[in-house]
This record gives sequence, structure tokens and C-alpha cells, in this order.
Amino acid sequence: MYEAHFGLREVPFSITPDTSFFFGSPHSQEGLNTLLVAARNGEGFIKITGEVGTGKTLLCRKFMAMLGDDFVTAYVPNPYLEPRALMLALADELEIVLPRDVDQHQLVKSLTTRLLELAARGQHVVLCLDEAQAIPIESLEALRLLTNLETEKRKLLQIVLFGQPELNAHLASPTIRQLAQRITFHYHLGALRRDDLDFYLAHRLRVAGFAGARLFAKHAVDALFRATGGIPRLVNIVANKALMLAYGEGRQQVDKRHVALAARDTIGTTRRRTWPWLAGLAVAASLAGGITLALTR
Repeated sequence: MYEAHFGLREVPFSITPDTSFFFGSPHSQEGLNTLLVAARNGEGFIKITGEVGTGKTLLCRKFMAMLGDDFVTAYVPNPYLEPRALMLALADELEIVLPRDVDQHQLVKSLTTRLLELAARGQHVVLCLDEAQAIPIESLEALRLLTNLETEKRKLLQIVLFGQPELNAHLASPTIRQLAQRITFHYHLGALRRDDLDFYLAHRLRVAGFAGARLFAKHAVDALFRATGGIPRLVNIVANKALMLAYGEGRQQVDKRHVALAARDTIGTTRRRTWPWLAGLAVAASLAGGITLALTR
């Protein structure tokens, strides 16, 4: 909608986890470094936690993209599966052809054979599980048993758990304490700090093709941080709406007012009292957007 108006090739603040927009903030870069070091270490489970919207899925995809040819990655985005279904999902990711009526013994044997085959080629297998706080305890235990498979030198399978903080409570269950003891690396992914936010916005705009001067005024960035708490997903949603409002008014820069209006329309942001004049501005902005759109048709 507004790309041509601001000189952009694409929308800069989509919530789709596109690795080309990955921003190496202190938190995300430390998380990525932890993952890369742990993967090369080759032992145990790895755990990455973070609140909703802090970029766990994007970090996961960036991590997998940065692993070399000596790694084989398997990705399960929705691991709310009973043990057999989770093993079948892993088999599918590892391109194992199975008969339709395969029994549990044959399933485990096929997985073991494939993992040994990949190890003989010098390849490491890493299974990444997103939304790991949803994994049933029985499935976590089944995964632990799979990680018992090893050569004399290393494990045949490494598992990375990406989840919300509830994952920590999940892992505290006495029934899977053996798994919790095998988490050799862990990191908690935090929100952006205020000083990071300017660089985050500039980075995403640059990747999207912006070559002009400052697009978000300083006070607009301050308002954006207050409204979102630095949560990247909320930042993207509010920034995108603010750009739409500025475009609707024919402006070349996003100001504090645009951010305030965008935040009011976004669930999860910091709420403030709605003043009558602010509501009037919202109507004016909407009208301006409609007029602009009508003129360009």
C-alpha cells in the first residue's frame, strides 16, 4: 500500500519470520551465538525461552540457515503431538520412507538406522521444536530416549527447544527430571532496549529498500518503545500501522501522533486514557487515507 510513497521495495514490518530481516540486537545475537556454540559442541538438549513476540521463531530459522553442510536440520513447528506422532514427524523431516502400518519397534529402528547413516557421513542432526511449551510430557520423555543414541564420540541427535517461559515449569516435572539434567545450554530471549529500537527500525527499513533520511521521528520512537515495551512483534505491528497513517495523510515522516493512534488500535500495547482530541485525529487520519486512496485510483 505505502511502499512506493516511502521509497520501499517491500513492507518492512511484516510479522512473518523472514531471516533477511534478522536484527542482531544484544539479546538475539547472544541467543544465536549460544545456539551455534551448543550445536558445534554436539551434546544434550538446548533450551531457548522468551515471552510471546520476542522473535523465537525468527531466531530458530536464522540458526538453521547458518548451520553448514555438515548439519542436517529437522523442524517441527507444532510439537503438540503424542510420542508416536512426534517420531513420525521426525522421520518425515529426515526423509525416511516408512510403511503405512509401521509399528513402534520398526519406527525406532528406522530412525536409528538413518541417524547412524548420517553420522557415518560426518553429519550432525539437529531437531528444532518450536512452541515447545506445548509438548506433552510423554513426548518429551520419548525424545530423551532418542538422544540416548550415540557413537563412541558423540550423540546422534541434538534437540533444541524453543518455547515460552511456561516451558521452564513444564521441565520442572519430576517425571522428566532426567531430561532437565541434559539441558547443557540455555538462553532467555529478552525484548529490545530503547537504544536498540532506533537501530532495529533503521535495519528493517534499509533491508526493505529505504534510502532516505530518518523516517521515524525521535519522539515517535520514544512513543513506540513505551507502547510496545520493545517486544519485536508489537513493534512491527504498531510501526506498520503508523506508516499507514502517515501515508494516509501524505506525510513523509512518522510522528508521535501516528504511533499513538496505531498503538490504540493494537491489542497488547500499553493502554492510556483516550482523549477526545485523539479520537478526532483518528477520524481525520482515516478520512485523509480514504481521500488519498480515492485520488490514486
